[in-house]
Amino acid sequence: MARHHGRIGPLPTWAVAVGAVLLLAAGAALWFVAAGRGSPGAVPRPPGTGAAPGSPAGGSPSPSADCAATLVAKLTPEQRVGQLVMIGTPIGTPLNAVQPIQRYQLGGIFLAGRSTASAATLRQAIGQLQAAAKPAGLGLQIGIDQEGGQVQTLKGADFPAIPSAVNQGKLDDATLRSRTAEWAGRLKAIGVTIDLAPVADVVPANVGKANPPIGGFDRQYGSTPEPVAADVATVVAAIQGAGVLTTLKHFPGLGRVRVNTDTSTGARDDVTTADDPALQPFTTGIRAGSAAVMISSATYPKLDPANVAAFSAPIVTGLLREQLGFDGLVLSDDLGAAVAVSGVPLGQRAVRFVKAGGDVALSVRLSDAGPWTEALLAAAKSDPAFAARVQESATRVVRAKVRAGLARCDG
Repeated sequence: MARHHGRIGPLPTWAVAVGAVLLLAAGAALWFVAAGRGSPGAVPRPPGTGAAPGSPAGGSPSPSADCAATLVAKLTPEQRVGQLVMIGTPIGTPLNAVQPIQRYQLGGIFLAGRSTASAATLRQAIGQLQAAAKPAGLGLQIGIDQEGGQVQTLKGADFPAIPSAVNQGKLDDATLRSRTAEWAGRLKAIGVTIDLAPVADVVPANVGKANPPIGGFDRQYGSTPEPVAADVATVVAAIQGAGVLTTLKHFPGLGRVRVNTDTSTGARDDVTTADDPALQPFTTGIRAGSAAVMISSATYPKLDPANVAAFSAPIVTGLLREQLGFDGLVLSDDLGAAVAVSGVPLGQRAVRFVKAGGDVALSVRLSDAGPWTEALLAAAKSDPAFAARVQESATRVVRAKVRAGLARCDG
């Protein structure tokens, strides 16, 4: 097996297939009509993606898909749209989220900011958040940014410093795997269910620090697709092996942009295509079984000249779902405080993301819970096609919860 960038030992191979979900055919067809587009034209599958993951032999649905569909069928319309929202709460005051969780029946909470609190303190607070969600019968996805380097939410005695991805990429495979599993085990122990990591973006060497969102913070594992893909596969297997779901980000890649989507408009990648080699870390991470993929808020003119990726059906549904075969959970990057989407009315950000094929709209602000759930509910009540789209995404969300041990079917 080939070696790369000073890595010791052979590259690992991970071929853990993603479980299949139950697709609602009628709902999918209705959504394509509502979105004003048919199935996108055939685009070559990027090299190395292989067969679409998530398709079991014989095409029968998996038990988790059957369970998720059963659970979603019992939810009220309000509960269904609530499952499609992940809202941020300051990690220093996490219980601020209790009232919004109960009022809007939220499906997920993102722990925002930085904390040096003890594991015991955080475990107790997360337990209280989970208790607030019990009336809906489904646990909360508790998300966090625990990448390493400058993007490490939890620090202190119980959460030692994690190296940046640049430095993680210099470790041999066995060390990267064992250390990642240890870091993830600390998250599992306090009740975190999904890490918004790993970063699968490739930052070319000739761009480097000129790439503000990724290269500027050393968040990339490397500068070429193959070693980044190998690291992503290792990290996905290690984190999920510890019982925490992973999120590949920021599809279809933020490594070439020269603007940070959090702080500015105009982030644009004029290079990425549907068969771009830089997609390899995403395709490898999907084949490794990553539960989720996060969509960026940059623009990719060669994929969709009209919309940022989070609002793009050609990117979310056409490329990620249909071309790459990913049928897991699709999250947005921040659609609340991020300047990149500030020109779109607040409630419509969640609606447009779901219409494009996304499942969980993420905002770092608690105040967005009301406008988002209200906008999603109004759209579902007025448009049967959008209601079917909501049901499809709610089923994916609940399937991920079954996988995370946050939901189960009776018996």
